[in-house]
Amino acid sequence: MAKLWPVEEAENILKSLPENTKTVVFQTGFGPSGLPHIGTFGEVSRTTFVRKAFQQMSPIPTKLISFCDDMDGLRKVPLNVPNQEEIAKHLGKPLVNIPDPYGCCTSFAHHMENKLQEFLDSFGFDYDFKSSEEEYKKGTFNAGLVNALINVEKIRSIIIPTMKNENRNQWSPFMPICEQCGKNLTTRVTEYFPDATELVYCCDSDVSETVKGCGHSARTSVLDGKTKLGWKADWALRWFAFGVHYEMYGKDLIESFNLSRKIVKVLGGRAPENYFYELFLDESGAKISKSVGKGLTIDTWTNYAPLESLEYFMFINPRKAKKFHFDVIPKTVDEYLQLMRSFYHADDATKKDNPLSFVHDDLAAATLFDADISYSLINNLVSALGTEDAAMVLDYIYNYDPNAKAYEEFLTNLVTRAITYYRDNILPNKEFKTPDAAEKKLLNILIEKITAEPGNDADILQSHVFDVAKENDIPPRDFFLLVYEVLFGQKSGPKVGSFIKLIGKQEFTNRLQEKLQ
Repeated sequence: MAKLWPVEEAENILKSLPENTKTVVFQTGFGPSGLPHIGTFGEVSRTTFVRKAFQQMSPIPTKLISFCDDMDGLRKVPLNVPNQEEIAKHLGKPLVNIPDPYGCCTSFAHHMENKLQEFLDSFGFDYDFKSSEEEYKKGTFNAGLVNALINVEKIRSIIIPTMKNENRNQWSPFMPICEQCGKNLTTRVTEYFPDATELVYCCDSDVSETVKGCGHSARTSVLDGKTKLGWKADWALRWFAFGVHYEMYGKDLIESFNLSRKIVKVLGGRAPENYFYELFLDESGAKISKSVGKGLTIDTWTNYAPLESLEYFMFINPRKAKKFHFDVIPKTVDEYLQLMRSFYHADDATKKDNPLSFVHDDLAAATLFDADISYSLINNLVSALGTEDAAMVLDYIYNYDPNAKAYEEFLTNLVTRAITYYRDNILPNKEFKTPDAAEKKLLNILIEKITAEPGNDADILQSHVFDVAKENDIPPRDFFLLVYEVLFGQKSGPKVGSFIKLIGKQEFTNRLQEKLQ
């Protein structure tokens, strides 16, 4: 059996470690230009999977740094934040120096950082949060900044060939903060003084029609937060200062990583082992972006399904682009439930290959689920009953599978969320079909067969649907579609035999007859 991808990554880390490594450092990055979204959480959870795999094969201590780029300058106001006009007045300034649009924190960056930490904490992630502003100001990056100043032309020679001709002459890895207007997107370095660890800047660059320099010029230190490095150099600076051994990044940053890899060598450090992942897409197939505020917030999933199913979604093939939309939730939750059931019946050798061993801290000790109930089945039950009464839904489930009552707490949670999913995403799209005379005749034949069936075997009940289609020269797919559209108001639905067994033959025929009146 092929190794799970976190295991392969952990093995690569172990092979690459310098001798006498005291602590293995994992890192993730967060840009607080907008509210955290699913991609942000995905990076932390996936890195944690690799960290867990490493901890299982090595006694070397580990830590995970969650780094926030809060000194980045804000280029545009995200669409999903309030007080747009007020925030627009501060474009070009570091995020940590822009007022909080929500009015509850000390800055725009601090609000977004708090939201990130609250969510990561709710999942129990073990991480060490670091702020760019704090690390720059307390001197963590000073040694790297000195090396960058001494080797500024080497760094320029790495980046400049990748730039447009019109931007090459004035480009610098350093981004001083203008002491007059507070912006760092509009400053341009004009002279370097490595011996004094200083540089001269002029705030005269116009980034856009709304982000313009003030014209101020000054000489300033490169140390202690007076200036920061631009993105690719800044990424390399973190690897150098923190001694990062492993980092993940989106596929769109492959080129950036390769350039940062070269820059960190100039600084005197080494690039970490790395893994790129595909991006998350919205319902239209576009990349989810917090900067424009179109992506779903990272807590959306948990309104509809268990937290662990979201982590499982992150585990599945990171190298495949994923559309993060409501439609993926039922399928993912069903896969998650199936993995829970399979854990019970696997031997010890197979259990360690269960992806949920990375989702649950201790899968063997977790309160798992071994009932023959799926999320899709619950959704279909809610849809057919047309109810938001969780107790009623649970009664049908326990009648279908009495053993399911052993998982009452888990099922109550699952049903409650499934009802919310139904209300928000299924109910608004229902379109019930009114059958014509010929269709009513076919459905009445089905009612007669189900009523006459003495047993309650799901496969036998399912066969009656096929029999009606076959006896009347109708493609089975068309007849199933008719049942779904009439009974559920949808073009797809559950396995009909299993559904009849779930709600009972009498209840099924009664509800179908109601639709034929």
